Amino acid sequence: MSKKIIAVNAGPRRGWNTDTLIDEAIEGAKSAGAEVEKFNLYRLEKYTGCISCFGCKKIKYKGHCIRRDGLTEVLDAIREADGLIIGSPNYLGDLTASFRALLERLVFQNLTYNAEVPCCNENPIPTLLIMTSNGPDDYYTELLDKYKTIFEMFVGPAEYFVSGETQQIKDYSKTDWEWYFNAEERYERHEKIFPKERKQAFEKGKELVL
Repeated sequence: MSKKIIAVNAGPRRGWNTDTLIDEAIEGAKSAGAEVEKFNLYRLEKYTGCISCFGCKKIKYKGHCIRRDGLTEVLDAIREADGLIIGSPNYLGDLTASFRALLERLVFQNLTYNAEVPCCNENPIPTLLIMTSNGPDDYYTELLDKYKTIFEMFVGPAEYFVSGETQQIKDYSKTDWEWYFNAEERYERHEKIFPKERKQAFEKGKELVL
C-alpha cells in the first residue's frame, strides 16, 4: 500500500515561492510512490487557533481536537497520514498566523500534561517544514530550530528547508517606495538559485517517503 502524505500551504499566494517549493516536494513524494493530498489554509472555511477548551484532555477524545471548523479536515488527514509537508512564508519574523493556528491545534491535542507520557500521539510521522523569507537563509535558524523541536516532540521527526532572499513580486519598480535591497539581485537569484532550490525540495519530498 502506498504511503499517504499530507501537504499544507500556510501562505496566501498560489504559484509563488512557498507554494512552488511545496509542489516540488509533493512531486518528489509522488515519485517515490506516495499519494499526496494538499490543503491551502487560506482557502479553507473559517477556523481559529486553539481555544483552550481542554476537550482533547478527556480520554475519549485523546489526540483529537474537538473543535469543528475549517481545520478539522486537515487535522483528521494529518492524524491518518504517513508524512507531512508544510510550508509558510516568514511574516514579520515568524511564520504566518495560519501556520500558527494549525500548529496550536495539531500540538495541543497531543499534549497531555502528564509527566510520564507528555504526548499521546500514537502515529508519529516525519515532517518537512519549508520556509521562504526575505532575509538570508540562515537568518531565522533559531526560530526554525524551535519549530523543529516542537514538531519532533508532538508530531514526529522533522527537518526544515529554507529559501531566503526571495523575489516577492514580479516587478519591484511598480511599487511606490525604495527597497532596502537590490531588486536586480533578487531577480538574478530567482533565475539562478531558486531552480536549484526547487530540485532540493523535490528530493526532500522524495526522502520523506523512502
